[in-house]
Amino acid sequence: MLKQNLKKLNKFIPFQAKFPLPFVIPLYHCISDEHLPHLKQVINYKNTKEFEKDLDEMSKKFDFVEWDFFKENYNKSHKKPIAMLTFDDGLIEFKDVVLPVLKRKGIYAINFVNPAFVDNSEMMFRFKASLILEKFKNNNYKVSPSIQKFLNLTKNTREEITGKVQSISYLEKEKLDILSVYSELNFKDYQSKNKIYMSLEDLQLVKNDGFGIAAHSWDHPYYFELSLEQQLENTQKSLDFMTENNFVNDAFAFPFTDHKVSKYFFQKLFDHNENLKLTFGISGIKIDEFPKNLHRIPMENGFSAKEEISFEKNYYQIKNLLNKNILQRS
Repeated sequence: MLKQNLKKLNKFIPFQAKFPLPFVIPLYHCISDEHLPHLKQVINYKNTKEFEKDLDEMSKKFDFVEWDFFKENYNKSHKKPIAMLTFDDGLIEFKDVVLPVLKRKGIYAINFVNPAFVDNSEMMFRFKASLILEKFKNNNYKVSPSIQKFLNLTKNTREEITGKVQSISYLEKEKLDILSVYSELNFKDYQSKNKIYMSLEDLQLVKNDGFGIAAHSWDHPYYFELSLEQQLENTQKSLDFMTENNFVNDAFAFPFTDHKVSKYFFQKLFDHNENLKLTFGISGIKIDEFPKNLHRIPMENGFSAKEEISFEKNYYQIKNLLNKNILQRS
């Protein structure tokens, strides 16, 4: 509702108006013209036509740059604000669909990946939730008594079933494996028939083509569910993987969100990794109390890049009037 209302402000603060920061960091996960059951219920991914339109819109306002330039110049003034295009999760569509578009347009991107899923060895728990919901959808949300009991359903409506499955957290992810048995859904069989993630060979090919591969945690947890020690361990394992494979090892993007991550986490992480330049959250156009943690704009909310960035810019201006544009950390 907030986004719908603020869209009305776009005509008063146009897309071409001065951008409040010297940089912008768009975030995508997947671009595809196909129906992808493991993503459809959890990511509102764009098709190739929508993605190319986004790139064309952003190119008018921003100068796309590569990671090596961005990390040294993100806080400097430029004739046009700079943009670094980012993708998350290391999905195969990045290599097969996105790269041909970026090569043709001469735009760089960096992909933040989870080593636990490289080579399609495992599947992120949210993708499992999507597969389960797709199965329920195909059955018109008529679920068995076993599933009703397991999910503690009281209404058996589409909304309740969807809400219950989507609320299963990282620490509860084993519930999805149980649900798959009740639903006669075999995750391993699905993975064997559908390549979800890039392999290590794919990642090397992406790197050799001049694009970035960087850390996104080991296995995509919600950080606010983890202890400080678990947060640091999960992060460090992913950074070590990047070092071992000669990928980008001086950047880290939080999975999901950096909500409730403490200042002490950042202090410990940067102290232990002297070459680490920046980390990334997803709070849009926002200034972080920890200055080396920058924020990206999620681009998969059903809006064009022009609408999404205009919304974030308007929201920033409103919060700036209320002195609420700095993300505070405990």
